[in-house]
Amino acid sequence: MNQSLVMRPLMLAAGLAAMAYAGIALAADTAAAKSVNVPAVIMFLVFVAATLGITWWAAKRTRTTKDFYAAGGGITGLQNGLALAGDYMSAASFLGIAGLVYANGFDGLIYSIGFLVGWPIMLFLLAEKLRNLGKYTFADVASYRLAQIPVRTVAAIASLVVVAMYLIAQMVGAGKLIEVLFGLPYTYAVIIVGVLMVLYVTFGGMLATTWVQIIKAILLLSGATFMALAVLWSFGFDFNAMFNKAIEISPKHDAIMAPGSLVKDPISAISLGLALMFGVAGLPHILMRFFTVSDAKEARKSVFFATGFIGYFYILTFIIGFGAIILVSTNPEYLDAAKKLIGGNNMAAIHLSHAIGGDMFLGFISAVAFATILAVVSGLTLAGASAVSHDLYASAFRHGRVDEQTEMRISKYATVGLGILAIFLGIAFENQNIAFMVGLAFAVAASANFPVLFLAIYWRGLTTRGAVMGGLGGLITAVVLVVLSKTVWVDIFGFKAAIVPYKDPAIFSMPVAFLMAWIFSITDNSERAKTEREAFLRQYVRSETGIGAEGASKH
Repeated sequence: MNQSLVMRPLMLAAGLAAMAYAGIALAADTAAAKSVNVPAVIMFLVFVAATLGITWWAAKRTRTTKDFYAAGGGITGLQNGLALAGDYMSAASFLGIAGLVYANGFDGLIYSIGFLVGWPIMLFLLAEKLRNLGKYTFADVASYRLAQIPVRTVAAIASLVVVAMYLIAQMVGAGKLIEVLFGLPYTYAVIIVGVLMVLYVTFGGMLATTWVQIIKAILLLSGATFMALAVLWSFGFDFNAMFNKAIEISPKHDAIMAPGSLVKDPISAISLGLALMFGVAGLPHILMRFFTVSDAKEARKSVFFATGFIGYFYILTFIIGFGAIILVSTNPEYLDAAKKLIGGNNMAAIHLSHAIGGDMFLGFISAVAFATILAVVSGLTLAGASAVSHDLYASAFRHGRVDEQTEMRISKYATVGLGILAIFLGIAFENQNIAFMVGLAFAVAASANFPVLFLAIYWRGLTTRGAVMGGLGGLITAVVLVVLSKTVWVDIFGFKAAIVPYKDPAIFSMPVAFLMAWIFSITDNSERAKTEREAFLRQYVRSETGIGAEGASKH
C-alpha cells in the first residue's frame, strides 16, 4: 500500500476527530450551567486521544484483509482472552446489570450467571474447531462443506440482525453516559459516539479494535475492583451486613433478596437462560475473535483466560449494584424531583463511583465506561462490516473473485453505513433497559447462528437446504416473537397489550431452528446433499487436527 493511500484515510480521521472534539468542547461550553464534571471531561478526551493514537499505529500495520479482519492472526492467547473479556464486558454488563441489581436486587444476578455460563460451551464445543475450520467469520465454518452462497447469505443476515440489536444497547449506554457527563443532548451524544466508532474500525481494523479492548478490559477490571472493595470496606468486608443494610434501605425490603421480581414465571426464566447460555456461541463479534490467534491451542487459552476475567467481573457487578442501593438511593444529590435516579437506573454504577471517590473517581469510571462502550461497538461494527464485505460481497456475490483492496474498501463503506444505522437505533431505543436489549440480541444469536454452526460442525447429515431453512426459521421466529412481545409491540409501537406474553423467545425459536434443520436435511436426497454428507469426514479431520488451517501473517 503506497504512502498516499495511508495518508488520505489518516487525514480524514484527523478531520473527523477534530469535528468530534469541537462538538464536545462546544457542548462543554454551552453546558457550563449544568455543572460539567471537568475531571471526567479531561479523562474522556485523554482516552479518545489515546485510542486515536492506537488507530494511527494500527493503520500503518493493516495492509491485507487478514490484517483488517483478524489482526494478521498474531494475537496471543492471553491478549485475546483479555480482548474477548473486553468485547463481552459491555455497557450492558457494567451499567445494565448494576442497574438491574439496583432496581431488583437478587434477581439481577440471572443476567450475570446467564452471560457467564455460555463460556464453557464455547471452550468445549467450538473454540478449537472454529480456529481450525474458519478464516475471518463464523460463516466460513458453517459453509465449509455446504453451498457458499445460500449459507453465507443467511449467516450474514442473521449476523447483521444480532449486531443491530446489540448496537442498540451500546449506543443507549454511550448516549446516557455522555448526557450525564457533559449535559449534552442525548441525540448529539449518540452522534459523537457513532463518528468515533467509524473512525476506529475504518482505519484501524481488528488490530486497533483488539488493543482498545485489551486496554479497556484492564481499566474496567481495575475500576470495578476498587468500587467493590470500597463498598465492602465500608461494611468491614461483611456481606451479611451489606445485604441487611440494603434490605433496610430498599423500598422493597426483603423482596430484593428473593427471586421473581424481574423474571416472574418458569418459561421466561428458562427462555432467558437458554438465550444467554447459547447466545454467546452465536455472537458474530465474539466468534470472529477466534481467527485472530495463531492456532487452536491459543484459541483454547483465549477462552480459558476470558472465562476467568468475565466470571470475576460479574461478581463485582453484583456488589456494585447492592452498594448503589445503600449509598446512592438515599442521597438526594443523585435523585431527581420524582425521587428517581438521575439518568435512569443504568447510571447507578456511575453515581456510586462519585459517592465513593468524588469527582476524580467519577471521571475515571465514566471514561472507563465510555471506553467499554466504544470497544464493544467497534467489535460489533467490524463483525457487521465483515458480514457484508466478506460473506455477502466477496463470497456470495463475487464468488471469491475479488482482490483484497476492493474487499477492504467495501468493508469500510459498510462500516460507515453501520455507524449511521447505530446512531438511528440509539436514538429510537433511548428509554429501553440496555441489559434487556442485549438479552434480545442473545436470543436471536442462539436461535439463528448457534444451531446452524453447531450442526455444521457435529452432524454429518446437515445439508445446505437444512442449514438455510434452520437458520431462517430460527431467525424469523425469534424476531417475530420479539416484535409481538411487550418490549416492541407495547413499549415501542404503543399498542395496549402484547400478542405474545413472553419477552424472551429462545425457548420457542431454538427448537424451531433445530427441528427445521433436521427435517429439511433428512428429506434432502439430492446429489449435492450426498456430496455434502461425504465431505463431512474431510471437515472432521481438519477440525480436529488443524491440517490446512489458516496460519498467522508474517510482516
